[in-house]
Amino acid sequence: MKITPAVLLLLAARAYAISAATDVPRLAITSPEKTSMKDDLGKENPKWKFVAGKWTYRPSGGRQVLAQVVETQPWAVAILEDQKFGDVDVTVRFRPISGKEDASGGIIFRAKDGRNYLLVRANALENNFRLYMIVNGKRSTIASARVTEPKLGEWHKIRVVAKGPKIQAYLDDSLLLDHEDKTFTGGWVGLWTKADSVTEFADLEVTGTPGK
Repeated sequence: MKITPAVLLLLAARAYAISAATDVPRLAITSPEKTSMKDDLGKENPKWKFVAGKWTYRPSGGRQVLAQVVETQPWAVAILEDQKFGDVDVTVRFRPISGKEDASGGIIFRAKDGRNYLLVRANALENNFRLYMIVNGKRSTIASARVTEPKLGEWHKIRVVAKGPKIQAYLDDSLLLDHEDKTFTGGWVGLWTKADSVTEFADLEVTGTPGK
């Protein structure tokens, strides 16, 4: 790769985003009221509400996964209407399969419904990792970090820890976002893709305190 001033600037910005996040203390859910749940996303669970998109269980690499498989504008949303969480630590594995407009996977958290929630997503077509706020179906970026794009066809991991107003987000075990937001204080967790993304999900794990 030819090293140009633009490339140097990009590398510096990426290094700053990573170092800025990794220098801060890691959030952890330590309350005695915390509870945990797991869904390997390999079989039907009636507590999933598929708000938008076509979500289907299918075989992948010798196991069953949950996949979003059709173009959905502007985005596909699945909400797990099981336990509402306030403070929450949620992890999921995702594999972006294809997409020309978008090839993303994301974790929804503190969702009131399918139109009001916080979201952390990665995109195999873009070199950014972002935290969004969705209010009445309108999306706003509230934090972003530069990353190497997750590779198509490979499994990656997103983790979000939200404790009070503080939010930290990891991509493939690297802490990249550290932010504060008070828009939502509790709600459901869920999954997300955008536009023509075909994405597989597996191994959802959640620990948190009861929320509203």
